[in-house]
Amino acid sequence: MLASKQDYRKIIQREGSAMSAMRVVIVFTFFCFTAAYADEGAIVPNENLELTNVPQIPQRIADAVSRYGHTRSAGFASWHPTDRAMLIRTRFADTSQVHHVAEPGGARTQLTFFNEPVGWASYQPANGNYFCFSRDAGGGEFYQNYRFDPDTGDTTLLTDGEKRNGGGNWSNSGRTMAYSRVDADENGAFTQIRIVPPLAPQRDRLVVRLDGGGWRVADWSPDDGILLAVQYISINESYLWRIDADTGSHQRLTNPPEGTKVSYGSAQWAKDGRGIYATTDVSGEFRQLHYIDLDGMEHTNLTGDIPWDVSGLDLSPDGKTIAFVTNEAGISRMYLLDTATRNYDRVEMPVGIASSPRWNPQGGEFAFSFSSATTPSDVYSYVTETNELIRWTNSEIGPIDATDFQEPELITWNSFDDREITGFLYSPPKRFKGKRPVIVSIHGGPEGQSRPGFRGRYNYFINELGIAMILPNVRGSAGYGKSFLQLDNGMLREGTYHDIEALLQWIGRQDGLDADRILVTGGSYGGHMTLASATRHNDLIRCTIDVVGISNLRTFLENTQGYRRDLRRVEYGDERNPDMRAFLDRTAPLTMADKIRKPMLVVQGRNDPRVPVTESDQIVETLQRSNTPVWYIVANDEGHGFRKKKNADFQFYTTALFIEQYLLD
Repeated sequence: MLASKQDYRKIIQREGSAMSAMRVVIVFTFFCFTAAYADEGAIVPNENLELTNVPQIPQRIADAVSRYGHTRSAGFASWHPTDRAMLIRTRFADTSQVHHVAEPGGARTQLTFFNEPVGWASYQPANGNYFCFSRDAGGGEFYQNYRFDPDTGDTTLLTDGEKRNGGGNWSNSGRTMAYSRVDADENGAFTQIRIVPPLAPQRDRLVVRLDGGGWRVADWSPDDGILLAVQYISINESYLWRIDADTGSHQRLTNPPEGTKVSYGSAQWAKDGRGIYATTDVSGEFRQLHYIDLDGMEHTNLTGDIPWDVSGLDLSPDGKTIAFVTNEAGISRMYLLDTATRNYDRVEMPVGIASSPRWNPQGGEFAFSFSSATTPSDVYSYVTETNELIRWTNSEIGPIDATDFQEPELITWNSFDDREITGFLYSPPKRFKGKRPVIVSIHGGPEGQSRPGFRGRYNYFINELGIAMILPNVRGSAGYGKSFLQLDNGMLREGTYHDIEALLQWIGRQDGLDADRILVTGGSYGGHMTLASATRHNDLIRCTIDVVGISNLRTFLENTQGYRRDLRRVEYGDERNPDMRAFLDRTAPLTMADKIRKPMLVVQGRNDPRVPVTESDQIVETLQRSNTPVWYIVANDEGHGFRKKKNADFQFYTTALFIEQYLLD
């Protein structure tokens, strides 16, 4: 039965008089949907989802895709300081939680049991009697740090409970932890660097307040007197600073030549305290591993013959070896460097994507997370003495034949300015004949990078429906040098839209791909690119799926969280500048939304601090006025994407039905 007028009035009263008319309609639609289809064999959305124009999801959709919804993954979190054991993050129920693994291949013992997913986790480095971790609420990303006592299961709040707090960085003694707290006022964003003893959180203290929202603590000096901090201004510009842990006095360590921009990523003190190991692009296009002598600030490039980014590093407990990982055209390579001779050798490992290595405090072994096109993320370690790669976790992919998973093919095409653009093509199994429909999935960032990793649920579309998937890396993507990164900044933005247009035309020239059946999708900035494709390339596509996408970069900059605003202005342009403001409005997908005539699915978290829900609301409202088919899902307990399984499940069921109706029909 449908909702009554009395039910409708109750909804309005509960939501309050200030609620927009659109939200009343969405809530009412959700109520009617639930009441009408609860007994019809359809999938009923959970209470935290608001739907508009989403048809009932037949049970057959859930039955068809269910095999692909059980895949789990595991990520390394922390070594125990005295036992050969570790913390990992994995999901057994609805959200990712902290688990303990006592040995390679051992059982995953769940330690935290929260409704919200847990972020980082780290053992106290002296004895491991407890660990600290972070968690937010509802996807709002106002992270709080906590102490967890494994013996009692008690959790103690270490931070203020309100502001956005960064991850903790342990002192060498293990008695205190440094972290950042970000906020904004009428003068812009600012960061507090703070120190807390986790066993006495009431003694939390401010070290220094710094302008800007991009600060983080990277390391402590060997004597625990100085903090090494990174000031992030943009992906092309960041600096290293030293901060006195007692007085807060601070000094910038890196000063590039005037008129140039240099970026620093990972950074760590040398064991003697006389230098720093850091990744930086000071020597060229890529972030390479450097040693910085603190006496004269002289940089020595240690990986100059590897023309790719070093994406992470860790110095061994004895200071004699650095394990570092590179990103070579999207593929991870792991290396070991002797700090005395500065020679390095590559570690043999499968083809895939590896996270930053982390040494066992006892030395001789480092851990990392690893995934590939055929396997979800799992935790591995490498023993240096025996050159042995050891798998600690073996995550389930569900009742699926993994031999169907295909390694992607690197593809290239030339854009409007004859620049070569690359991407990865996942082809369906050869049993599918004829031209195959295509999903173009655009990464976010925009400084992200599509890499040949595990496609998760999307393997259903590839393996079961015979859909090809292309993951492009348009200009502005990371991993191809700092010049390529800057090709989409400010008023160069439209170049990225042309890169996708060139890809769509390239698809039309391929014998095995169906240019009449193309779906474009993406999340965050990828959602923005999806909306831009819907407006500019309407005639070249069949439909689109926009996930937490930006519909107008100007309104996005005005409404994103204050601590992020200046960081994003470097990339997109400053909307306070009249010329830039006019450009952002003129080129916005929202401005050209009347050109969208193909169906669209929009997905949004109501608590998204990055891309506010208003960005999705305004594009949906515009499409409704023009009678363009648009389905809309809003999760009231999510932020920048759906992280809770029950929400992600319903999103995927809806996606599958949308693709069935509009791409394959």
